[in-house]
Amino acid sequence: MSVPVLECRAVRKVFRGVPVLANLDLSVAEHEVIVLIGASGSGKSTLLRCVNLLETVDDGQIVLDGDDITDPRVDADKVRQRIGIVFQSYNLFPHLSVLDNVTLAPRKVRKMSTVDAREQAYTLLERVGLRDKAKEYPDRLSGGQQQRVAIVRAIVNNPRLLLLDEVTSALDPELVGEVLTTIRELRTTGTTMLIATHEMGFARQVADRICFLDAGTIVEQGPPEQVLDAPELPRTRQFLQRIHEAGRA
Repeated sequence: MSVPVLECRAVRKVFRGVPVLANLDLSVAEHEVIVLIGASGSGKSTLLRCVNLLETVDDGQIVLDGDDITDPRVDADKVRQRIGIVFQSYNLFPHLSVLDNVTLAPRKVRKMSTVDAREQAYTLLERVGLRDKAKEYPDRLSGGQQQRVAIVRAIVNNPRLLLLDEVTSALDPELVGEVLTTIRELRTTGTTMLIATHEMGFARQVADRICFLDAGTIVEQGPPEQVLDAPELPRTRQFLQRIHEAGRA
């Protein structure tokens, strides 16, 4: 078998004495799309932040392409060059145009020429329907457009793994669809993704595997139709019922 892109081995994270991740195990294969679901506070976002080394783990290992990236001797900046991450709050640089936001990392980190970086950026912006917004500044874009730019910025360095943390939570409902379309398109190109979301319909469409987190660990996982339609555990059924009821309210 090929080496997984990502492995989390008994990962543990504690905040103020409270376990947020509790001996969590997870393996992500190349081209696989895994969606994390669970109530707020279940550990989804913390897991993504630990994978991207924005948080340090208290125990366990996180392994990227066979390399233990939780080793304290690891250069975190070099690891982050191999991982793209998109947050719900976009985090675009407001003083830079769309084009400059997207080309910044290729030019500064990969030392790509401005001409090549811009050509690559235009190609990716074309893919998400935003080529005509290249010279605009973030505050001139809708939330959905800003989030699509953030996704382009995250994939411009061709990362081994793309992390998406509740990327539709801050959007008005009518803008959610355009972001989900972009992520579905990434799936067709074979991008390996680990996604935290509350959008069950989206999870059903894009996930190869859904993992339900409770109290900082994965308690149930499987294909979308199994986890969402025929969950084995009462805790999973209870969570999905609450999500369904909230959607009808």
